[in-house]
Amino acid sequence: MLRESGLSVRSATSYFFTRVLKDKYWNRQKGMDVSISHLCTVLIILIAGVAHGLEITSQGPTSIEKASSESVKLDCQFSLAPEDSGPLDIEWSLLASDNQKEDKVVILYSGDRAYEDYYPAVKGRAHFNSADPKNGDASINLTGLKSSDTGTYQCKVKKAPGIRSRKMLLTVMVRPSKPRCSADGPTLEGTDVVLRCTSSEGTNPLQYTWEKTSDNKLLPASAVLDPVGGTMNVRNASTSSSGTYRCTAKNRVGMEECILQLGITPPPNTAGIIAGAIIAVLLALIIIAIILFCCCRARNRKKYEKEISYEIREDVPPPKSRVSTARSFTSVGSQRSSLGSMSPSNLHEYALKPQYDKIPSVEEYERPPSHAPLPPPVASKMAGPNLSRMGAIAVMIPAQNRDGSIV
Repeated sequence: MLRESGLSVRSATSYFFTRVLKDKYWNRQKGMDVSISHLCTVLIILIAGVAHGLEITSQGPTSIEKASSESVKLDCQFSLAPEDSGPLDIEWSLLASDNQKEDKVVILYSGDRAYEDYYPAVKGRAHFNSADPKNGDASINLTGLKSSDTGTYQCKVKKAPGIRSRKMLLTVMVRPSKPRCSADGPTLEGTDVVLRCTSSEGTNPLQYTWEKTSDNKLLPASAVLDPVGGTMNVRNASTSSSGTYRCTAKNRVGMEECILQLGITPPPNTAGIIAGAIIAVLLALIIIAIILFCCCRARNRKKYEKEISYEIREDVPPPKSRVSTARSFTSVGSQRSSLGSMSPSNLHEYALKPQYDKIPSVEEYERPPSHAPLPPPVASKMAGPNLSRMGAIAVMIPAQNRDGSIV
């Protein structure tokens, strides 16, 4: 009972001696002596108090808050009595939050040796504060704290027959990360402008504060702040709301801030925008119409040129096949003889042919070859010498006058 209540040996002894004196005075009033049982009880208590001389003497706080990446010292000082002759064992453990789970041993001292690699989560980060814990310092240091290190740590010191322990709550908090400042929606005069400030990391509770750092350094009168959500709603914003704003995100272990430049602009000329849009659409339609017209005209021109090329190919006669050399010389000689035998009458007949002395008009030049009118057929006339060479027989035809009589 005395161990659980934490009473020292001196206080326990004084308590029981006071009790004995009171009983003795009461018994004297009744004419009775002190019973032997009371003396035995006092003797047993004195022996037990001397035997349990181990005490935890640390008086520091039992709840500590630290920021991540920092270091912390978990204090556990103890004192021994000369009667504590057993081996010294020191055990630091992380108590499980669930009673159904086992506690995790973090670091251990036993047999004049320290064992620091029991718990992999803190391997290399947990060390005894003293090189020789037997001198009464069982404190440990945790370095490079993480949020997962949060929990209740227990220091247990054993030296037979004494056993003492001390619990400490460690809370590792994450500093707020640098927040991001932004403005939602258009920043136009006469509209509601919402400024947002958000920190992606940080242990709750996080608090956000807004302040203006330019001009008169006063927030707009219509501003509504949300310190938990990190927003500031500027209702019916005016040009005087423009300026530089600073948002600060903080918790119990640190703070970070961001800067936002806000510019409130007058609303745009809606009528001018609509007129400009209409003009732009009309210009676009005109350009599209011009492009389509040019494309159609070019297409028709190519089609017309293609038809004309086909007609020229149909009207041009195919080239004559080449004949032998002897035949070509014969034809040339016959042509020369024909030309040499032509009489003035024959030349007169060639001169009277209409296709040689007629000058074509402008319409005939412009008309396609397929639509050109063919000259009227003319009866071919051949000279007499040519006919005789071809084997014709000359026939005498008497001449007649206008009356039909033979001359």
